[in-house]
Amino acid sequence: MNRDQIEMIALDQLVPADHLVRKIDAAIDFLFIYSLVQDMYSSERGRPSIDPVVLIKMAFIQYTFGIRSMRKTIEEIETNLAYRWFLGFGFY
Repeated sequence: MNRDQIEMIALDQLVPADHLVRKIDAAIDFLFIYSLVQDMYSSERGRPSIDPVVLIKMAFIQYTFGIRSMRKTIEEIETNLAYRWFLGFGFY
């Protein structure tokens, strides 16, 4: 068993075409969130924030898949490739 083996594969290839996150992504254009929150975010003050679209999508994951806490949701996102694809994250 070689777990350190290097593979060339895109994350998109690993998420099944019929996965629920693909259906959500196709049905909802989350870009409207930016206009709703633009007055609440500043690039000139404070530390950089988490992308508001990512935050909303994380809440979608939590609710849709019945995850009981945001901490557990984040743990699931670390290992679930479909969730990472939905959020626009890479392998790391």
